[in-house]
Amino acid sequence: MEPAEIEQMIETGFEDALVKVMSGDNTHFEALVVAEEFAGKRPLARHQLVYKCLGSLVGNEIHALSIKALTPDEWRAAGGGS
Repeated sequence: MEPAEIEQMIETGFEDALVKVMSGDNTHFEALVVAEEFAGKRPLARHQLVYKCLGSLVGNEIHALSIKALTPDEWRAAGGGS
């Protein structure tokens, strides 16, 4: 899988999300997802929302996925978007 394909799949599951996916080998991926839907949710719940967008690809075509899931406020506080 290409990172752009995964980005598109994640974007469809969130409204107005910032999604960046990177990979060096197209089986191990790192994803940054910034979405308002993460507000008030713990890290596990945030990751589950991302996994839901990808379905059965996780563990198959997507062998490994590292997720950084932030709200827009958390992203700005971390220096993102500036």
